[in-house]
Amino acid sequence: MAGKLTAPKIIARKGGEKLRMITAYDFPSARIADRAGADIILVGDSVANVVLGRDDMLAMTVDEMVYHTAAVTAADPAALVVGDMPWLSYHTSADDAVRNAGRLVREGGAGAVKLEGGRKRVPMIRAVLDAEIPVMGHLGLTPQSVHAMGGYRVQGKTAAMANELVSDAVAIAEAGAFAIVLEGVPDVLAEVITKEIPIPTIGIGAGADTDGQVLVFHDVLGLHDGHIAKFVRQYALLADDAVAAVEAFFADVQS
Repeated sequence: MAGKLTAPKIIARKGGEKLRMITAYDFPSARIADRAGADIILVGDSVANVVLGRDDMLAMTVDEMVYHTAAVTAADPAALVVGDMPWLSYHTSADDAVRNAGRLVREGGAGAVKLEGGRKRVPMIRAVLDAEIPVMGHLGLTPQSVHAMGGYRVQGKTAAMANELVSDAVAIAEAGAFAIVLEGVPDVLAEVITKEIPIPTIGIGAGADTDGQVLVFHDVLGLHDGHIAKFVRQYALLADDAVAAVEAFFADVQS
């Protein structure tokens, strides 16, 4: 991989080689993701679940996201590091969105930020872009809207909902976002959106026809023993190996 990946380089991958995106929350997970060839590392607010043991992401603060983003960028990965903007860090005003996105870049070292929501987020997206910070969108099952959605449910299953999501994707792309995560939407809808917009789509539980895929680091490696979504494919069960290793150490202590 030649040089650091940037938002313009990600846009240029539209329709080409699939984008490889994974979450990371600290220095060692960032090193692993980078060595494996990640194109994008998302410092996701999913850190609340898989690292901090919280039930949802809503309690995450900007301070916490800056802390974890800085730990990831300390690994100096070639991948583009995207800092997740936590709940209420961009919902209240464009000024708040710019201020908090700026902290993820200035203090955390992120190369871009991600925020959830459709057309109603366009003013925030444009304001952050005016501050010269690249923005990634997120549509479909948006975890920060868990209460409004009534749980973690697949989105866009009716024709009306599907049309709304297509309109949202078009609006976000026109506002200047460099990519959109599509989470928990029907495969056919993800394919339609991918063909409709000029920027890459990155799927998670959205079928194989997006421009890339993302999964949570701890899910891929089998380090998370909480709820695993049906669409998650685990490529290892490292938690079991870790328990066995520590048990072996304890057995040596006793002997």
